[in-house]
Amino acid sequence: MNSSSKLPVLLGLFLASFVAAKAKALIGPSTPDPFSSISLNSITHRKEAVFNVLSFGAKLGGTKDNTQNFMKTWVAACRSKQPARVVIPSGVFLINQIVFAGPCRNTEPIVVQIDATLKGGVDVSEYVSAEWILFEKINGLIVTGRGTLDGQGSKVWKYNDCHVNQNCQKLPVSFKLNGIRHGLVKGLTSLNSKGNHMFITNSENIRVRKLHLIAPDDSPNTDGIHLSRSTNVRITKSIIATGDDCISVGRGSMNVVITQIKCGPGHGISIGSLGKYPNEEDVRGIIVRNCTLINTDNGLRIKTWADSPPSAAVGILFQDINLINVKNPIIIDQQYSCSKVCKKPPSRVRISDVHFVNIKGTTISPVAVKLVCSKRFPCQNIEMSNVNLKYSGRPNDKALPFRSDCTNAKVGYRGLQFPAPCK
Repeated sequence: MNSSSKLPVLLGLFLASFVAAKAKALIGPSTPDPFSSISLNSITHRKEAVFNVLSFGAKLGGTKDNTQNFMKTWVAACRSKQPARVVIPSGVFLINQIVFAGPCRNTEPIVVQIDATLKGGVDVSEYVSAEWILFEKINGLIVTGRGTLDGQGSKVWKYNDCHVNQNCQKLPVSFKLNGIRHGLVKGLTSLNSKGNHMFITNSENIRVRKLHLIAPDDSPNTDGIHLSRSTNVRITKSIIATGDDCISVGRGSMNVVITQIKCGPGHGISIGSLGKYPNEEDVRGIIVRNCTLINTDNGLRIKTWADSPPSAAVGILFQDINLINVKNPIIIDQQYSCSKVCKKPPSRVRISDVHFVNIKGTTISPVAVKLVCSKRFPCQNIEMSNVNLKYSGRPNDKALPFRSDCTNAKVGYRGLQFPAPCK
């Protein structure tokens, strides 16, 4: 191999080692995975008490309200001295709002096996808070199975006025984790959620794997997975096709890794929105890697409100992302939900140490990279490394300059850049 042919190889090795070191620095020291010694197979074969909802009076068919029967099943399982498994067998069950609350008696993880289709009640006046199925204050939880959570959102989306009312009453999330330590959610399908499909908050050491989250592209505020105030979260190998962000990482999220997600339709993968509320906690150590976004309204996005209280978004890596016919593929928007000529004071969310590495694909937007940062606190240490995007929009627009636009951002560049860097 001659010296000229060695150069690309050496450059690739350098960038790979640089990115690996950067990812390690962003996510911090590795934390023990609570499930590293507990496989689903070993859980299946452990000696455990089984609590089947049919034994507590639940009826198949999708017409009888089984909420109380499911609650009785949970209470019995949570109080069990033995390791416990709640079984919801194949079939269709109707349930309204339900809370599976801990702490539970046994110290081993409690398993909830969902193989049924669960249909959510559609009278939103019966929901006293904005969630349908809530797991709360549990140390050790595994929710798994081949089941479907059917929120029946198409019957209530007409009540959503969030597009015209910033203080709107949000429709119920289909599946919420609140105050969970050491949780695994695997294998489920969420269909037509009323609001978000899944919400993880105030939790730590959470693993989410192999989910299918599905709703029409025009369904309102049906985020796939929303995070807030949670630490050490891993989301992987999931398919999300919905009407809002596929994944949104909100305030107080730290040490989050998102990998192998197929996203689209939807609004892409977002950090934020941030800065809407007083005293928001910072967002730190977020890695989004090996994901594919198809026909989404946005690609990789960081969004903060104008005139926001102070907070920070620090240490964010987007790496090895494939974009197909995506609008706004790379965007930082610190004037979120403000008019084009924003007259509000600038955002006080400080954005720094953000890395876009190996981003490739096609976009329908003439502006492929758009960084609109705060005039008061400009974005610091934004890195673009090997960005290769091609325009795939309307033929009549091909005469428009394919470009990058940056405002109030300090950006560094490595490797290939297409479109050309901001001037």
